[in-house]
Amino acid sequence: MQVVLRNPRREVEIQGPISVVALLGRLGINRESVLVIKGDTIVPGDAMLDDDDCVELRPVISGGAA
Repeated sequence: MQVVLRNPRREVEIQGPISVVALLGRLGINRESVLVIKGDTIVPGDAMLDDDDCVELRPVISGGAA
């Protein structure tokens, strides 16, 4: 599957099927620091991803007025 990472932008290929949690573990990414998006949908950690999927990992950004 194609995995698109942001900050810095890069693309990697990962063999599926694999769960979102396992994917993030394989990439060494803290699951609380990114959103996993497939199409227009945020994918939960227990979801399975297949070889033909394309997912994007976007960093979680928080902020606002104090």
